[in-house]
Amino acid sequence: MDAALLIIDVQNDFCPGGKLAVPEGDQIIKPINALLSLFEYVVQTQDWHPSDHLSFASNHVGKQAYETIDMNYGEQVLWPDHCVQNSKGAEFHPDLDTTKSTLIVRKGFRRNIDSYSAFTENDRKTSTGLHGFLRSVGISRLFLTGLATDFCVKWSALDAINHEFETYLITDAVRGINLNNSVEFAMQEMKNAGVKFITSAELKEYL
Repeated sequence: MDAALLIIDVQNDFCPGGKLAVPEGDQIIKPINALLSLFEYVVQTQDWHPSDHLSFASNHVGKQAYETIDMNYGEQVLWPDHCVQNSKGAEFHPDLDTTKSTLIVRKGFRRNIDSYSAFTENDRKTSTGLHGFLRSVGISRLFLTGLATDFCVKWSALDAINHEFETYLITDAVRGINLNNSVEFAMQEMKNAGVKFITSAELKEYL
């Protein structure tokens, strides 16, 4: 099979009750679990921040969450502390079936660089190694699910296109944070880049 399922950051802190909760974030878990048996390769990403990560507003005097600062790689949104290494919030949601996962890619563990994409950290230079793994096992098509549509999902989808994967977004298996209509903008950006939109009910037609 030349297709892989990519599950992005379905972690406690991104689900209701978490430190950076995505509205209805837990509602994508059931559709994701239902897709697992269709794929030989399932890849998960996991935000894995040190407590002093520079994307946390708490590590900048006088700054509040969702303000922005300039980093050496560009503009950076400052987030509430979330997905701190070895914390409960960094764990995968307990309802998510992780037994089918082939690979877990941890990202954001370097203090000075945030990491949205499953492929490349925000400096756009530091690779996670995912591209090499997927090519090594013959993957040419990626089906994306997870959190959040307007950040890590979008960046992963755009990088997948840049790496010349045929890229699909499973629209009922993603949710967004939606800062100032950022979900709408993200969907349009992905569409313009060539990402194809499907539902989980349609997936079997593509496999």
